[in-house]
Amino acid sequence: MGEKLFVLPEYVTAKEIKAVRKKTGLTQKEFAQLVNVSKSTVERWERSEEYITGAIVTLLGMLDKYPDYAKEVRIPEKIYPLRLWYMYKQKVCTLIDVDEVKRTVKILNYTDNVMFRAFGVVENPEYKAYEEFLESRCFPASRDKMKLVLKDLGIPFYDPFLIIEKTEGRMAEDDFWIRIER
Repeated sequence: MGEKLFVLPEYVTAKEIKAVRKKTGLTQKEFAQLVNVSKSTVERWERSEEYITGAIVTLLGMLDKYPDYAKEVRIPEKIYPLRLWYMYKQKVCTLIDVDEVKRTVKILNYTDNVMFRAFGVVENPEYKAYEEFLESRCFPASRDKMKLVLKDLGIPFYDPFLIIEKTEGRMAEDDFWIRIER
């Protein structure tokens, strides 16, 4: 195997897994989602008389040292009818909850890099900023031959939200996109 590069335990025990899970404040089901295994795997680990090896050893060490990590990546309960996920490749950058009737927006950033946030340094955007954000993720209303592009998309008129529903807000030459959840 060669010389060890990291100071890591070779295994963890059922007692250690349960203790760290409790430290994070998660149920078995939630913990399973966090470490990307099934609930039955977590149940088996917590009942095991054997030494448990694999990636969970490293993950458990990290969660033991940083138990708040689970809170940092937790998806909050949806508070408004519309939720947008502003993504960079497969990484969530900003979660945007919107009430279009009350014209209210609430966001949660999952990155410290302001260049990757939907609203940059703004933590509590106004509805107008949300509308501007949507427009920034689709072609401009002044685009040459816009009616042909709208026809190709099956959209009767220029509406940034409808365009994003069809295009996921994908722009040429960048890896940002938007997933819409109703």
